[in-house]
Amino acid sequence: MCVELGEEISVEVNTRVRALEFLIQQKALTGVVETVPTYSSLLVYYEPREVGYEALCASIAELAPQATTGVLPPARSVELPCCYNDPELGFDLAAPAERLALSADELVRLHAGAEYLVYFIGFTPGLPYMTGMPERINIPRLDTPRTKTPPGSVGIGGIQCCIYSVESPGGFWILGRTPLALYDPGAAEPTLLRAGDRVRFRRIDRAEFDAIGRAVAARTYRPVIS
Repeated sequence: MCVELGEEISVEVNTRVRALEFLIQQKALTGVVETVPTYSSLLVYYEPREVGYEALCASIAELAPQATTGVLPPARSVELPCCYNDPELGFDLAAPAERLALSADELVRLHAGAEYLVYFIGFTPGLPYMTGMPERINIPRLDTPRTKTPPGSVGIGGIQCCIYSVESPGGFWILGRTPLALYDPGAAEPTLLRAGDRVRFRRIDRAEFDAIGRAVAARTYRPVIS
């Protein structure tokens, strides 16, 4: 079942999506086995042997008017270290800076100075689609997507920022890389980020990137989440 709560991509509509998901989980609606939020809709998986389609529609319709900001718990704040000024990690940095008529340092300053909202997780496990990017650095995606993008790559395209969670194709301009694992199937919580999280990037150099990477591999690093 797909519940549409709007037609545009906006924080307001996405907030209603996340609020409805929260209410469905809190009410533990009979038969619901999983919910998947997107920009403006909520996909609801259910067991038809436990609840009928019409009955579930009625239950969700009753909850929908209550789906507002006020019902959501406080958002988590997540700090992600990111190394920008290393040509191996931020391998696209110079090109979008030139296209935007900015210096590389100014592009990094604008990108790292913003706070981002995670709309939803999708495309690959753990990959966040985020809003909050400064309008000054809005840029069309790559004309020809690359076939491989390393995990942890921090990219921009259009009005969005994303972080590649696993190696995959993609069309975002890569500004840098975080040493954190956004997807770890062996962890108690396989995905680092959640829909509704507030994310900030902290600039680090290559030495700190490598040190954090070793700690992540040893499972001794604790992300800064409040």
